[in-house]
Amino acid sequence: MENTAKQTADDSGQTVALQRRIELKDIFQGDPVLWGVVFALSVIGILLVYSATGTLAFRRMEGDTEAYLVRHSLLVLVGFIAMWFCSRIDYRVYSRLSRFALLLSVPLLLVTWRYGVTLNDATRWITIPYFNQTFQPSDLAKFALIVNVASMLAKRQNALRTDTQRAFTPILIWCGVICGLIGLSDLSGAVLLFATCMLLMFIGRVPSRYLTSLLIVGLLAGMFAVAVGQRGETAKNRIQAFFNLDDMPFQAEQSHIAIATGGFIGKGPGQSTQRNYIPHPYSDFIFAILVEEYGFIGAAVVIGLYLTLLYRGMLAAANSELAFGGLLSAGLSFSLVVQALVNMGVAVGIVPITGLPLPLISMGGTSMLFTGVSIGVIISVSRGVRTIKPLEVRQARLRFQ
Repeated sequence: MENTAKQTADDSGQTVALQRRIELKDIFQGDPVLWGVVFALSVIGILLVYSATGTLAFRRMEGDTEAYLVRHSLLVLVGFIAMWFCSRIDYRVYSRLSRFALLLSVPLLLVTWRYGVTLNDATRWITIPYFNQTFQPSDLAKFALIVNVASMLAKRQNALRTDTQRAFTPILIWCGVICGLIGLSDLSGAVLLFATCMLLMFIGRVPSRYLTSLLIVGLLAGMFAVAVGQRGETAKNRIQAFFNLDDMPFQAEQSHIAIATGGFIGKGPGQSTQRNYIPHPYSDFIFAILVEEYGFIGAAVVIGLYLTLLYRGMLAAANSELAFGGLLSAGLSFSLVVQALVNMGVAVGIVPITGLPLPLISMGGTSMLFTGVSIGVIISVSRGVRTIKPLEVRQARLRFQ
């Protein structure tokens, strides 16, 4: 009798555990590895932002050292909500929304350039009326262009083989316009976006002579941004400083000190000293704080997480039933991970200083929001097309290919 009751209790416990696993699977659909990577990077980001902003918060927030921690945690939560929401939407919907987002981005980028809010010596933000919060339109424009280029390439696969010039011209125009407008206030972001578009063209089987045309358009857009925009002189000075080893910029010097003193295992959580000297240790140079506190081991873990994100994104692209899904996942994954590698490269001194944040780790509202949106779309691609019948899948594949 006791054995029967014990067996019944065990079966009941296993049933409850199975139900909980099923409920979690229903809530977090898509690639579970991607969800795990995002969660791990977000936790690391919260710890680093808390450490990097402790002194700053004490000075600016009248001794409230948790002020920036609470703010960043809320932003991480917003990013998670955006990611979850976007992961539940059929990714083909973004193809229809991307053109509207691009059209909206053009006036927003122009308004930001002329009348935007200047923060950290860069005019990249506009203030949202009534909410008194800043918004960075370039993040919207980057996401919209990647989605739109993936959509246009997927829809024009046959045309690229028969009438390449006509099919390629709209893509060329949009890449030049958006990258040029972003470059007016954010040259490094424009260069990264242009490189992502070049990758999508290559994956989309665009002939090499047309890739050369895109490169020419990119150079013209870059010359326009340098001549007319706000960051031309800054970019020139940073490139000169990068090659002038006898006169290293202050922030780069302090970043190298932080990395050099981190060693193999680091000083320990919250034990950074260079956070008091590095400008913007919570954003542009947060990787230096990571290495100082967690050492080579912490850096290796973070790099491994980003490479895992890239691998799972490319795996979703390879397994996508439609050309649009593959191009979309590849473009967004490449953009996020290369941005992370560039941020790390700035901290260790192998690339010139830029203003690119470390995705999911650096503090920043718009960046966190659109990083969540981008990863949510990648997860949506990993889920596949599950809302239409097999015959409709075959018909959709033919339309996109």
